[in-house]
Amino acid sequence: MIKMIKQTNKQEIIEIKQKLLELYPDSTTELNYTNIYELIVAVMLSAQCTDKRVNIITPEFFKKYPNVKNLANANIDDIKSLINTCSFFNNKAENLHKMANQVIDEFEGNIPLNQKDLIKLAGVGQKTANVVMLEFTGANVMAVDTHVFRVAHRLGLSKEKTAIKTEYDLTKKFKSDLHKLHQAMVLFGRYHCKAINPMCETCQLKEYCKSNARFKV
Repeated sequence: MIKMIKQTNKQEIIEIKQKLLELYPDSTTELNYTNIYELIVAVMLSAQCTDKRVNIITPEFFKKYPNVKNLANANIDDIKSLINTCSFFNNKAENLHKMANQVIDEFEGNIPLNQKDLIKLAGVGQKTANVVMLEFTGANVMAVDTHVFRVAHRLGLSKEKTAIKTEYDLTKKFKSDLHKLHQAMVLFGRYHCKAINPMCETCQLKEYCKSNARFKV
């Protein structure tokens, strides 16, 4: 468990935001995609799975199912066979197929780009919806995955126990540039402020760290 010493004050929030934007000025997702269809599929596959693994799976997937119509007409067992090296591939195959059919039936074949409609789609929760919007449109929204959650708590930006409530804290405190800050926090958590063996000695945000658990979480 992460034991918090104190929460971050307003000046520290300003400085953390500035440093994150300086460290990752042009940060984008590491998922490979060329259009909104490929993005939503990749983000759905990435749940509890690494971006590296998703990027191995998607080239063949998009070759066989290049658009939402092809995916809607696909055989679910064929979908499973293409993504079976991904975590929870059975559920993800079902959701991908349902999502594609919903897009065809309810949105005239066009993937929506607002949170209200996106979260109506099978397999798309608030985090996935926000990632799609912030990545594809630059929407000023925050999404909290395991990396963002860990970084937010270590830096004292939130003490909430759920991703949704942590998202609310980050949105309230950072206010702007949320799309850039999301990606920056993902990269910072993935490669520096790691769950195990974080790079504390060279950390450029260590002066703001509020955890005394020696980061073994």
